Amino acid sequence: PAWLRCLCGQLLSERLMRPNGVQAVVRGIMEGTGGGAGAEAAAVDWRKCDAVAKVLASCPQQCLSLEDYYKLVCPQILDLLHIQDKLTARQFQRVATTTLLTMAKAHPQLAEKHLLQPLLAPLLRCSET
Repeated sequence: PAWLRCLCGQLLSERLMRPNGVQAVVRGIMEGTGGGAGAEAAAVDWRKCDAVAKVLASCPQQCLSLEDYYKLVCPQILDLLHIQDKLTARQFQRVATTTLLTMAKAHPQLAEKHLLQPLLAPLLRCSET
């Protein structure tokens, strides 16, 4: 029903914008994937990663501005690249890279400011010296 979809969207959006909310949402959705073997399991894993990336790249209606959403969520997306557990890291890196690409296509200036510049900052510092 529409009311349930609206309520779930609101709760998901509120969680995403909290500290460590992105990681909690990704863990919750991705839990139970990646354990299987073969092409079918890999395809399911990729579809889930793509779906999570679409959710993360979409600014919720409750957010005051797209800029505010990117400020809150993009650092958390970059944090997904630093997960230590190998199986979890692979899934989180897929989600992070797909989200980065989706955000960069949808809003290039905001993605550059909040994702690409922080991601490339160490490389830029090395090239300046």
